[in-house]
Amino acid sequence: MTTAARRADQRVSPVFLALVAVMAVSGWAVWTGRLAANTGFAVFLFVVSGWIVSLCLHEYAHARTALHSGDISIGAKGYLTLNPLKYTHALLSIVLPVIFVIMGGIGLPGGAVFIERGRIRGRWRHSLISAAGPLTNVLFAAVVTAPFWLGAMDGVPQTFRYALAFLALLQVTAAILNFVPVPGLDGYGVIEPWLSHGVRRQVEPFAPFGLIAVFALLWVPGVNQVFFQAVHAILAALGVSGNDVFFGQELFRFWQGEPQPF
Repeated sequence: MTTAARRADQRVSPVFLALVAVMAVSGWAVWTGRLAANTGFAVFLFVVSGWIVSLCLHEYAHARTALHSGDISIGAKGYLTLNPLKYTHALLSIVLPVIFVIMGGIGLPGGAVFIERGRIRGRWRHSLISAAGPLTNVLFAAVVTAPFWLGAMDGVPQTFRYALAFLALLQVTAAILNFVPVPGLDGYGVIEPWLSHGVRRQVEPFAPFGLIAVFALLWVPGVNQVFFQAVHAILAALGVSGNDVFFGQELFRFWQGEPQPF
């Protein structure tokens, strides 16, 4: 492959840049209140675009780590351009996660880049490739919550504060769910290289249903309560209150009528 071709394979996609632009403009609108009559819609755009950007970075982290671990086919597949349309399963990677955010405020992990595992040698490398995605969500959560745990929220408009809090909730839920060691999720990918061949063969048929099973469990009231208690405990440790998250989610659901938190 020529140097020019390699550069093209890694050039940031206009689609991703457009997503970042939507996030920036909607964030500005939330901050300034320029869309006062449609504050909820501005929050919705900011959170959804921010969530999709984080999904792109999640998949990019998998791909970039795979590239440096030996899978040189990654670039030709377009995974390094951050273009969500290049993913193997755009429906699973982008559309369904956004739908679940709208439905239940859950940062649902998606499935995504096809990695040629046969090109990669070493169990640690395989584990790191799987861990790279959810670690990106952890980093994104740390960045989004930084103004909270640094005590830098003075002067920040309340609406923007609430929007950041809800976006942080999505990142924390995504990180936790991704690290669940269930077939089909990144958490299982982390431990899979260390399992015996027999165990992997037995588990393999269940991989397509792992994500569905986890999501179904979250509909069980007891499981849902424990899960979100853990999420809110983490957010509280980062300085994000339950009220911040609540009003952020209510503003996000602008079609239900905006809350009056002020």
